[in-house]
Amino acid sequence: MQHPENNDLYKGLKVNKGIADVPMINPYLKRVRRKELTVDDYVKGILDGNITLLSRAVTLIESQLASHQEMAQQIIEKCLPYSGNSMRIGITGVPGAGKSTSIDTLGMHIIKQGRKLAVLAIDPSSEVSGGSILGDKTRMEQLSREKNAFIRPSPSAGSLGGVARKTRETIVLCEAAGFDTIFVETVGVGQSETAVHSMVDFFLLIQLAGTGDELQGIKRGIMEMADGIIINKADGDNVQKAQLAASHYRNALRLFPKAESGWDPKVLCYSGYYGIGIKEIWDMLDAYRHHAIDSGYFTEKRLKQTKWWMKETIEDALRDSFYHNTDVMNLLPEIEDHVLNDRMTPFTAAAALIDKYFSWIRQNTNQG
Repeated sequence: MQHPENNDLYKGLKVNKGIADVPMINPYLKRVRRKELTVDDYVKGILDGNITLLSRAVTLIESQLASHQEMAQQIIEKCLPYSGNSMRIGITGVPGAGKSTSIDTLGMHIIKQGRKLAVLAIDPSSEVSGGSILGDKTRMEQLSREKNAFIRPSPSAGSLGGVARKTRETIVLCEAAGFDTIFVETVGVGQSETAVHSMVDFFLLIQLAGTGDELQGIKRGIMEMADGIIINKADGDNVQKAQLAASHYRNALRLFPKAESGWDPKVLCYSGYYGIGIKEIWDMLDAYRHHAIDSGYFTEKRLKQTKWWMKETIEDALRDSFYHNTDVMNLLPEIEDHVLNDRMTPFTAAAALIDKYFSWIRQNTNQG
C-alpha cells in the first residue's frame, strides 16, 4: 500500500504516532470475588429476612449441579422448623384471564395490611420451549417495587415434576424468611394445576365471562379442585356478563360432591384492573383459613400433601434411575421396534425392560 506521506514532495511533513488502543477493562480495577457462603450463612441470612441470600438459596435449589443440590437440601432441612406459618394460595386460569394483574392488585391489598408476600410460579411451557416467565415480574408493576414482596419465576427448563418440587422447596425458604402469604401461580391450564393443588391451602380459579370457557372449565375438572372462583373484568359493559357467568358457576358447583374440607366454594366477580371487589376476595380467603383451622382440616391437608410429595419424589427418582440405566437404554430401541411392529405387546415389553433393570440391580448388589 502506497503512503503519500512517504513521497519526496512531502519531505517536510511530520506524521505523529496514533493513540494506542485503550484497554476495555480498567487495569486498576480489582476483581472482588464473591464470598463463598456456608450452609449456616445461608440459613442465618434467610431467617434474618435477607432477600439477596434467599434468592441465592433458591438459585441453589434450581441448579443441576450435585454440589449445589446437596447444599440446597441442607439449607432446606435447617429452615424446615421455621416454615409452615403462612397461607399458601394457588392461582390458576386460562392465559389472558388477568392472573398477573390480579396478583398485583390483590398482593398490594395484602401488603397494605402489613403482611409479607412471596409470588412463585410453575411454568409448564418450560418443558416444550425452555422459555421462562420473567415477563410476569415486569407485569406486576406495583409488587415489583415493594420491599415486602418477593417475586420468583419458575426455572426456565426441566420437567413439570421437577419444577413443581423446586417450587415447593422454595416455599419452605420463603416461609422461613418471614413471608406469611405465598402465591403459587400456574401459567395456563393442564397438569400443572394438580401440582399446584398439592402444595397450597386454597386453590383459586380466575375466569373470564363471555369467552365460552365456562363449559371447558367443568370438563377439565379444574372446578373440582377450586376452593373459590373469581370472574375477572367485571367492569363497564361487562358487569352483567360477569354476573351471569358467576350464576352459571354457582349452579355447576352444586353438582359436585361436598369437599373434604366442608367448605362451600364461593364465586365472586371483580375487576383486577380497577381494583373492584379485591377486599371481598381477601375476605373469602381469610374466611376459608379460619374455617379450615377451626375444623382441623388445615393441618390434616398439609400432612397429606407432605406424604404425597414424599411418594412423588420417590417415583421421580426411580423413573430417572430406570431410564438412565445403561442396560435399559441399550435394550429400549429393540423393544420399541418389537412393539411398533406388533411382535410384542406393550405390557410384555414393559415387563422385559423392568426385568432387565432388576437383573442389573441384583448383579451389582451381589458384586458389592
